Amino acid sequence: MLEGAKSIGAGAATIALAEADVGIRNVLSSLIHSMARNPSLAKQSFGYAILGFALTEVIALFAPMMAFLLSFVFRSHKNYHCD
Repeated sequence: MLEGAKSIGAGAATIALAEADVGIRNVLSSLIHSMARNPSLAKQSFGYAILGFALTEVIALFAPMMAFLLSFVFRSHKNYHCD
């Protein structure tokens, strides 16, 4: 029962990878739109875009880490008694 729940949790954690991909595309799309609308603020917009890209990438790195923690580190502790 616990192993199945861990597998579901690890699968749910990896869904964040797809969401991070969507977030990165959104950040870069917004950068292109803002540079097209106001080229004079291109340098400042690029700085904000890099910050948004970095924060989105942190999510993409955090998700597999949680999946591996759920899969390998948090193991069920069985009581082994020597009779």
